[in-house]
Amino acid sequence: MNKENGFEYNYSAKQQKEIEAIKKKYVQIPSDSTEDKMETLRRLDRSAERKGTIWGLVLGLSGTLLFGTGMSFVLVWTDVLMLQGILLGIVGVALIVPAYPVYRSITKREREKLAPRILALTKELEDSF
Repeated sequence: MNKENGFEYNYSAKQQKEIEAIKKKYVQIPSDSTEDKMETLRRLDRSAERKGTIWGLVLGLSGTLLFGTGMSFVLVWTDVLMLQGILLGIVGVALIVPAYPVYRSITKREREKLAPRILALTKELEDSF
């Protein structure tokens, strides 16, 4: 059809979903919806463990890398880098050991900080059913 006399219409479901997803990031959603409260509750629950997980992984992985490097020094260059390898291994173990307690303590602190909001949301959700 001639563009001067008519119109052209294109529809893409995939594109429409993407537009809606982007729109949700910027539009404030009313908080009276049960589904939105449930999403908020899930997000808060995930965020309570996120910081502890990151710090635990950083400590554990860096300690493991240092321990492995020290072990390589000891096994490959026994005559040259034995002492440095042993020291690196000790430093690596010193980082690996506190990884889980650091995770637990940070997660506990974050849960205590988020507890009032989570408990208020759970009470609202329980009352709505």
